Amino acid sequence: MRRDRRLRLLLGFEAATFLTAAAVHFGLLLDGYGHRRAGTAETVIGVVLLGGLALTWATPPGVRRAAVGAQAFAAFGVLVGLFTIAVGVGPRTVPDVAYHLAILAVLGAGLAAAARDVRPVSAGGRRG
Repeated sequence: MRRDRRLRLLLGFEAATFLTAAAVHFGLLLDGYGHRRAGTAETVIGVVLLGGLALTWATPPGVRRAAVGAQAFAAFGVLVGLFTIAVGVGPRTVPDVAYHLAILAVLGAGLAAAARDVRPVSAGGRRG
C-alpha cells in the first residue's frame, strides 16, 4: 500500500475516533459520559483531521505536510485534554484517560510516519 494512502487512512481513522468520542460526550452514543466542553474540543480536533485529510487530495505534493499539521494540532489538543484531566477540569473516567493515552500513541506514530519524508525543499527545487 502506498504511503500516501496509509497516511490518508490513518487521518480518517483518527478523525473518526475523535468524532465518536465527541458523540459520546454529547450523550449521543452512551449515557453517563456527558461533558460538553470535551465534546466540543473533540469535534474541533476531528474536523481539523478531516481538513488535513481533504488537503492530502487538494495538494498531492503536500500530503505529508497536511498530515503532520493536522496530527500535530490533534496531539496538542490531546495533551491539553490530559492536562485538564490531571487538574480535574475535564472528565476523569477510565475510558477518557485510556482513550487519550491510546490516541496520543496513534498520533505519535502517525506523526513519525508523516514527518519521515517531510524535508525542506532546497533553492534548486530538489529535496535535501
